[in-house]
Amino acid sequence: MAEIIRMPRLSDTMEEGNIVSWLVKVGDKVAPGDVLAEVETDKATMELESFNDGVLLYIGVKEGPVPVDGIIAIIGAKGYDYKKLLAEAESAATAAPAKEEPAPVQVVAPPPVAKATPTPVAVIETNHNTDRILASPLARSLAAEKGYNLEQIAGSGDGGRIIKRDVETHTPSAALAAGSNKQASRALAPDIQYGDAPVSQMRKVIARRLSESKFGAPHFYLTVEINMGNAITARKQVNAHPDIKVSFNDIIMKACAVALRKHPAINSSWHGDKITYHEAINIGVAVAIPDGLMVPVVRDTDLKSLTQINTEVKELAGKAKSKKLSGEEMTGNTFTISNLGNFGIEEFTAIINPPDACILAVGSIMQKPIVQNGEIVVGNMMKVTLSCDHRVVDGVTGANFLATLKGMLESPLMMLA
Repeated sequence: MAEIIRMPRLSDTMEEGNIVSWLVKVGDKVAPGDVLAEVETDKATMELESFNDGVLLYIGVKEGPVPVDGIIAIIGAKGYDYKKLLAEAESAATAAPAKEEPAPVQVVAPPPVAKATPTPVAVIETNHNTDRILASPLARSLAAEKGYNLEQIAGSGDGGRIIKRDVETHTPSAALAAGSNKQASRALAPDIQYGDAPVSQMRKVIARRLSESKFGAPHFYLTVEINMGNAITARKQVNAHPDIKVSFNDIIMKACAVALRKHPAINSSWHGDKITYHEAINIGVAVAIPDGLMVPVVRDTDLKSLTQINTEVKELAGKAKSKKLSGEEMTGNTFTISNLGNFGIEEFTAIINPPDACILAVGSIMQKPIVQNGEIVVGNMMKVTLSCDHRVVDGVTGANFLATLKGMLESPLMMLA
């Protein structure tokens, strides 16, 4: 007997998964719970576990994209002739793509890594017929970001495995010097790989979903300028406590959550034949990673303190950058914040993150002259722009929300009222 292993659908937006590497090879014995391969989805890199007990008889795709329900492997009894089974499955798929239930497969996100322990290491085999490059997934990802060739990095892990520390301490100068004089004479950006690059699953989905949002949802934009002087003072007072540290983004999130409770029409979603007004306030926070953006979600934001929001955002952002977020941590958002203030951006507009009806774009706090009590003084001003789906939110509704948000940030005690 043998079982066909197919690419499972891991989210409602997933159309294909990308095989990053196989952690077992043909002929290896596997048991339920064994990790077969690493699969990159539109949201994260996850581990493919087997429910089957037997021998890996066949690998359909060693590396690269596979559509949902596509055949990726066969597991069965040792010596079993799987070729007839494979031919029948491929013939059936060609003749009439039926809605066939995938073989028992479980894909789980790797467990979160405690800060006190080193990052777990997995073996990546680039080609079974050539010399193997042993590297952890994190090291491989980091090397790709920096444009390093793994073959030129010495591994310090078990069996010569390349780990994160090896990539971080690697100096590519010797490798660059070995190039041609023409190449060496160019001023190259160290983090860019020139030429064509394959589009990742995440970037494909970002492109599709944001195109659908931008051209499918009628956007309009409302901008307001907020005096952050009192918020700056309040933050200094809070952070004066040795055990408490909060950011301006934490304060903005809390203010948005309180304002959303007062304006439930903003905390809503468009579903074609109905509008859903959400009772829970779950704020998504846009986090930049090399492949694009991930939006982890802080649930029940209005019920959490500033320190709780700070701790959760830091944890989720760390998981996002290492692609270790679980599906639950990336879904359920009812409102989204995109903050480019740390990058010196004074003002911008953001594309709505489906299924939300609105997204708030937050700029930098800029010092500029303002009129206060009839005098010109230096003000700490911040511009925020609310992108609204006009199918759900009207201009007055969005303006009222921003007025409440402005009041909260200019008088932080109002968040407690």
